[in-house]
Amino acid sequence: MSLSYFQLSVPVYIRMLGNLSHLLDKASAYCSEHNIDEAVLLQSRIFPTMYPLVKQVQIATDQAKGSIGRLSGITPPKLDDDETSFGQLRERIGAVLSYLETIPPDALDETASKTITMPWMPDNPMQGEFYLVNFAVPNVYFHITTVYNILRHNGVPIGKTDYIGEI
Repeated sequence: MSLSYFQLSVPVYIRMLGNLSHLLDKASAYCSEHNIDEAVLLQSRIFPTMYPLVKQVQIATDQAKGSIGRLSGITPPKLDDDETSFGQLRERIGAVLSYLETIPPDALDETASKTITMPWMPDNPMQGEFYLVNFAVPNVYFHITTVYNILRHNGVPIGKTDYIGEI
């Protein structure tokens, strides 16, 4: 049996964004327990030239909703990048999860026949399947992994199970 484009993306995004929300719960609790201003972690980054945690969450959610929107033709929610707390980031994740839960399984059936051109790469159009498998899904994982690494580096007590979720 083969997997559909839907199965390769929407449930994967739902699971990983749920896990991301869990990571943010743990970060918020850590800040409360240790009297740390949330802004410190939200603006933390692994290296000065990398985006801070808040931007990593914004990109992960934008990539999840944006890729499904591009491939399905179902308009994703417009989200402002103005979050300043873990609670606001969890609300953002919730909005994207709500959108993803409305996507019918057949909405991505035409993925292989689509051509996706990203605004920042106008000279590099991608076939839909290539875009989904080699760009969109890995990007979501990359930015969620970066959030995990920023939190772990800053002492938040998280582990692989927090990232992967229940098996």
